[in-house]
Amino acid sequence: MARLKQKINEEVVPKLVEEFGYDNVMAIPRLVKVVVNLGLGQAIQNIRLLDSAAAELTAITGQKAVVTRARKSIAGFKLRQGMPIGVMVTLRGNRMLEFLDRLINIGLPRVRDFRGVPPNAFDGQGNYTLGIREHLIFPEIDLGRTETTHGMNVTIVTTAKSDEEARVLLAGLGVPFGREEDRQLIF
Repeated sequence: MARLKQKINEEVVPKLVEEFGYDNVMAIPRLVKVVVNLGLGQAIQNIRLLDSAAAELTAITGQKAVVTRARKSIAGFKLRQGMPIGVMVTLRGNRMLEFLDRLINIGLPRVRDFRGVPPNAFDGQGNYTLGIREHLIFPEIDLGRTETTHGMNVTIVTTAKSDEEARVLLAGLGVPFGREEDRQLIF
């Protein structure tokens, strides 16, 4: 059993029931999936970047990355519909929990001048999106073989009905939320 799964069952679920008073077990918020997206605008000129980014994202998440393509053409960016512009992975189940555990306990503490993740990055429906400026915070990345540093978005999708429920769920998992005063971009 994953460490995070055990923590959810033993600590987080009782805390949520105590704080929000759920009568039904199915009403308790839970994690659905984690989507890791790595956008590469430079892939328009250098397609090799896409292959290395896909390999690095696969190493980080433990699941094969999928190439994302442009939905529409934008002449100002020299982008045509269907061109490959990024890679993404959707994690569920144990892989999701293992990735979140590594992100919370290993990746985020390696960020320089880290003051916590922004507490206001919820979408109003219980989902949280975290932007990371450098993918090099993960120990799976070999610094000698990487060509460039990439930013990535990590979206945590929950079944929570409100942002407050999702905040309590994620805080129980160990997500280090910063203070509202430190709202500047920290990644």
